[in-house]
Formats: sequence, C-alpha cells, structure tokens
Amino acid sequence: MEKKEKTFEEKLNDLEKIIKELESGNVDLDNAINKYTEAMNIAKECSEKLDNAQKAVNKVLTENGTLEEFKQED
Repeated sequence: MEKKEKTFEEKLNDLEKIIKELESGNVDLDNAINKYTEAMNIAKECSEKLDNAQKAVNKVLTENGTLEEFKQED
C-alpha cells in the first residue's frame, strides 16, 4: 500500500504537537533531540510547500497558454 503524503495542515498539526511536548519539559534529552530534529524537518517541508505555492500564485496564464511571471502594474 502506498504511503499518502500528509497535507500541509496535517504537518502543521504534527509540528504543534511536537512543540507542546517539548515545551512541557517532560521529555528526556535524547527524545527531545529526536523530536526537535523531526520538527525542523516538518518546518522545512512546510516552508518549501509555501514557497512553491507562492511561485505558482505569482504566475499567470497568458492568452497563448504559456505561464509568465505576474507583474503588478502601478
């Protein structure tokens, strides 16, 4: 069975859970290091997803069907 990638919102929820665990102070050092590393990986994935979404939004479809950078006119 293929593993489904989590949605952006699911990743944010995971990140919030990890942060709450770390803030509780009830996590031993080794576990805290592992959770911190996991949190940083999730944060990186979310940041990349946001960057990709921003790039996609900044492009518009021209009349001839090609994508080009969106330029805001003054």
